[in-house]
Amino acid sequence: MNKQLSASEIVKRARSDNKITGMEIIQNIFPDFIELHGDRVGGDDPAIVGGLATFHHQAVTIITTDRGKTTGEKLKKHFGSPMPSGYRKALRLVKQAAKFKRPVFCFVNTAGAFPSKEAEENGQGSAIAQNILQISQLAIPIITVIYGEGGSGGALALACGDEVWMLENSTYSILSPEGFASIMWKDSTKADKAAELMKMVPQALLNQRIIEGIIPESEDHRKVCRDIEQVLLRRLNKLQELSSNQLLANRKKRYREF
Repeated sequence: MNKQLSASEIVKRARSDNKITGMEIIQNIFPDFIELHGDRVGGDDPAIVGGLATFHHQAVTIITTDRGKTTGEKLKKHFGSPMPSGYRKALRLVKQAAKFKRPVFCFVNTAGAFPSKEAEENGQGSAIAQNILQISQLAIPIITVIYGEGGSGGALALACGDEVWMLENSTYSILSPEGFASIMWKDSTKADKAAELMKMVPQALLNQRIIEGIIPESEDHRKVCRDIEQVLLRRLNKLQELSSNQLLANRKKRYREF
């Protein structure tokens, strides 16, 4: 674990171009993944990739944010910041999973929901709110892994299930350190100070019981995937021991303790 790293250094690593991607995680852990498209309202935001796969001989639903690789992909996907149609697509897939009793794994690396006139006109706030409201009430195991930035409601909309785990070089916060510094001190250059104050890094969040655990992270992405897989398998087995009523009761208790 990188306990010796400052919060600002972890922020830099969370934003690194060398970060493991959601698509790498899918390819290594869920090689038979089949992507599903569309929010059934008229949109199909490429910043959210979701679909079906098998995980240790059982069907699961997979959802990940995707920043893209090439410049063209990054622009098309808004650098991993979803539009309302992305959140509606995610909600559709999670509700479909609940219908067929499939567990759901979400993988998050986003600075937040995409801030644009078009996004607001199409109900960005409402889409995020509906995800939080509806997903939190579905009686299936839902585990989220934050593998980069977990920014604002844009991340929370995919982290409203039973457990949230983080890679050790990742962040989870209400807004960026630059945004916090701009509001608090009217000076975005104080982002490093803000990062320390915000308690947005994994160990601080684990100490506050906001997340369930931290997954070690190395430069070997295949090893990182193996570690993620072991955590998912172990925690899924535990969650599947619970009845639907107990699963929802534990989930409600988790959030009320915040």
